[in-house]
Amino acid sequence: MDEVFRALADASRRRLLDGLNRSNGQTLRELCAGLDMTRQSVSKHLAILEEAGLVATVRRGREKLHYLNPAPIAEIGQRWISHYDRRRVDALADLKKALEDAPMDRPEFVYTTYIRTTPERLWQGLTDPEFTRQYWGISWETDWTRGASMTMRIDKDGTVVADPEQVVLEAVPYERLSYTWHTFTEEWARAYDIDPGYRAKAAAEPRSKVTFVIEPQGDHVKLTVIHDGFEPDSVVLAGIKDGWPHVIAGLKSVLETGAPLTAAQ
Repeated sequence: MDEVFRALADASRRRLLDGLNRSNGQTLRELCAGLDMTRQSVSKHLAILEEAGLVATVRRGREKLHYLNPAPIAEIGQRWISHYDRRRVDALADLKKALEDAPMDRPEFVYTTYIRTTPERLWQGLTDPEFTRQYWGISWETDWTRGASMTMRIDKDGTVVADPEQVVLEAVPYERLSYTWHTFTEEWARAYDIDPGYRAKAAAEPRSKVTFVIEPQGDHVKLTVIHDGFEPDSVVLAGIKDGWPHVIAGLKSVLETGAPLTAAQ
């Protein structure tokens, strides 16, 4: 938390975060444009922001794309704002936006957090039904091999969601997991009391994909969630921007405390 506050204390770094808040997934060259700073200075500021967890990066070819990462801001909100019963703070809400109008050739959503666990335990948290039921309320029925089908079971009513195109794309245990996302059936909508109009729009969109990148960092593990493959004005994208931080916060709570987020609070 100290690193986050130190990073936010500098006006130049706040300007960089503002720039990413307006347009996520920028290269160093794009971030330098319009700023009265040398490329070297911008690089140093970005390194500090990344070290504090406020910026997440993804490589695409030779380019390094920078994303505003809302995880530390969310933790500030949970520790301070919720403690003082201030449920809505506009400045923090603005910073928590994970993307704006990113070009189609870049990941539209990137979210990074650090969890006090091991890669093996985190992999289990992402794949084992005993874990996913605790923080997500669902379980995946699959053998977690590349190309394997995935059936989602919603625990609260036993609804089963399956489709031939809902599959595992990549599975490297303890390092990387990717799968298609996901099938918006009428049964799914009824289980979550989803408006039929929204369900129809979501079902009409091309299928997106989510990727989890697991990287050990001392006694913690860095987890990066990359969700891409959306069209402009995607209703699914708007939903996962709020959904993934909540899901990952629940995963973090289960792995670190042994209890779901609501119980831990």
